Amino acid sequence: MMDTTHSFKQDEPIGETRLDRAVQNVIGKGVDRFEGPLKVSGRAPYAYENLPGEKVAYGYMVLSTIGSGKVKRIDTMRARSSAGVLTVVVDKRSPRAAADPNDPAPKPAAGEVTHYGQPLCLVVAESFEAARDAAKLVDIEYETSEGRYDPVALQGEAHYPPDGATPTKSEKGDFEAAFRKADVTLDATYTTPSQSHSAMEPHAAVAHWDGDKLKLYGCYQLVSTNVGQLAKALGISKSKVEIVAPYIGGGFGGKLGIGPESVFAAMAAQETGRPVKIALTRQQVFQTTSRRSDTIQRIRLGTTKDGVITAIGHDTIASNTPGDEFFEPAGISTVFLYGGENRLITHKKTDVNILLSSSMRAPGEAVGMLALENAMDEMAEKLGLDPIEFRKRNEPDVDPQDGLPFSSRKLVECMDEGAKRFGWDKRATQPGTRREGEWLIGIGMSTASRKNMVQQSSARVTLSPEGTALVETNMTDIGTGTYTILQQIAAEVLGLQLEKVSVKLGHSGDPDAPGSGGSWGANSSGSSVFVACEGIVEAIAKKLKVKPDELTLKDGTAIAGNRQTSFVDILAGEPIVVTGTFKPGKTSTNTHQASYGAHFCEVAVNAYTGETRVRRLLTVAAAGRILNEKTARSQCFGGQIFGIGTALTEELVVDKRSGLMVNHDLAEYHLPVNADVPQLEVVMLEERDHAASPLAGKGIGELAISGVGAAVTNAIYNACGVRVRDYPMTLDKVLRGMPRASVAQAAE
Repeated sequence: MMDTTHSFKQDEPIGETRLDRAVQNVIGKGVDRFEGPLKVSGRAPYAYENLPGEKVAYGYMVLSTIGSGKVKRIDTMRARSSAGVLTVVVDKRSPRAAADPNDPAPKPAAGEVTHYGQPLCLVVAESFEAARDAAKLVDIEYETSEGRYDPVALQGEAHYPPDGATPTKSEKGDFEAAFRKADVTLDATYTTPSQSHSAMEPHAAVAHWDGDKLKLYGCYQLVSTNVGQLAKALGISKSKVEIVAPYIGGGFGGKLGIGPESVFAAMAAQETGRPVKIALTRQQVFQTTSRRSDTIQRIRLGTTKDGVITAIGHDTIASNTPGDEFFEPAGISTVFLYGGENRLITHKKTDVNILLSSSMRAPGEAVGMLALENAMDEMAEKLGLDPIEFRKRNEPDVDPQDGLPFSSRKLVECMDEGAKRFGWDKRATQPGTRREGEWLIGIGMSTASRKNMVQQSSARVTLSPEGTALVETNMTDIGTGTYTILQQIAAEVLGLQLEKVSVKLGHSGDPDAPGSGGSWGANSSGSSVFVACEGIVEAIAKKLKVKPDELTLKDGTAIAGNRQTSFVDILAGEPIVVTGTFKPGKTSTNTHQASYGAHFCEVAVNAYTGETRVRRLLTVAAAGRILNEKTARSQCFGGQIFGIGTALTEELVVDKRSGLMVNHDLAEYHLPVNADVPQLEVVMLEERDHAASPLAGKGIGELAISGVGAAVTNAIYNACGVRVRDYPMTLDKVLRGMPRASVAQAAE
């Protein structure tokens, strides 16, 4: 068996492929999940469930009870003498939080306390309960220092962090002069709170050493880079570390970087000579891993009298711990979404002693479009324009920042389709004029955008002599449907029935993929599977002495000319193994690539209590080729629900005296539940973006949350005339601004 390689770098838009011809007719279909039966039957092992028959030990982390200072002494004597305790790990390699995904390793604590809840040591015992109880017996002496816990009070100290993937400052023309000269202006500031990823599966790790080699079962989104992060944190060679993460119970960015539980589990397993399991409690997840940053966003719009934007500005201040330079790129869509010759988008950071902020679903757009899309509605009202009409008047022909052509852009089509389906023409133009008893009814909308970011990816595909295929890559599936999508791509290109294709994910020893994040997963890893399968097609064509374009593959047979030959006969006992690598090329830099959409929302606001109920929510999306209609729709539902929570309930409350996350559990951190969510509707427009990837698709998972919250709050304004620029829009804030006339009308 010979493993050959096949690579493709996308320097030109791709033409018609076997996916377009779709002989097998499985690509794009709403196929059930490949791993679904394993999950619903409990046979899919999540991180903590591995090594059930081994003599494992259990770890429980001890966290700091101050937010800023130094550790003077850790006294473990009482804990070590507690029943069932094996050891207490106190190690200089202990991390202070999860690693940022772009960092080579989690930052070591080095005796400093940078945030409340920072991991300090680990109690290891024969049972979880014994470890937890003994953790209370660890005595820690601190030297406290004055902490920085109030980002709003510290905004005057905000500074530009180093440029990363997103520039800290983007400008064009003379924004300040154009804004001063504009006929109509809007200058508004919006704030969003910190948020928690709150994945269903808490962070967990199981570490096991075999000699000097470490095997770690974890729940991580970026296996290919997590290996290096863990190795560096432990001070060992990357070649000595293996990570296994085939099933992950949600991530939303909270599992991008290696977490403290994995570093501690590895150190403890090495010290005890036994496998060690650590599962964070829900409170520890909230306090110890990472969060979405709070933001202060100033939006400035200047237009002509007829509503053409001449100046657009978006200034963001976000917070993070000292030394961690990630910032929430809230203006990432403002750079290209609307026209305007004069533009200024900035991002600054304040240093605070609050848990690390990192990427959370749609970092930037999820909170940035709350401000931008509310501001667009506010400006439309000033101009006396319909909100959709105002947006259409500022639809650019090319990327307004750098002049690049759009690879594809159906934003106007999304707005038009949504308006028609939702009944936008029936929307009351005057807020507070439509009511049903004590409920005030309103309709709002917003646009959605999410930059497309494909990454280099590799996958190995084996076509067996029995006519089955195996896909192997260290790509992950965090509930997004990756298993199924890769199965569909291989089945379509190779002409196999779905049940003939198996997929193996999440093992670090397999070919490197970029992992799950940034909505790049399906199209990046899927492109590498596509490339590998094309290599197999070429090998089959060579065996049959025909050109690849002359081949039709269907149901495990190859058809060329008047001949139909089964794969079993073609392979004659020898498998074909191809490792495919996809690399983004010139099309990723000479075109501007993004997915687009529009959200439409109807709400009812109670005139007496200020309670908001979302009654209808529609998302219309254009994201290139949809690889699996069912999983894509499911991702959009998740984004819609996420957006409802962002608009109405979701907020991490930080104690400004210590940095403690006060509402650090699912009882007090209010996420939407079934009663908060209406019947959701998602429409995906037909589109192919041949410059975006060999699959002609673009990311959709994070597009679905972008702007949803603004559609909800714009609908609230249409219902009752109340605008709240401080998210979330809880009922007390609504009630405080409720016009008395609306209350009186509702009571009639």
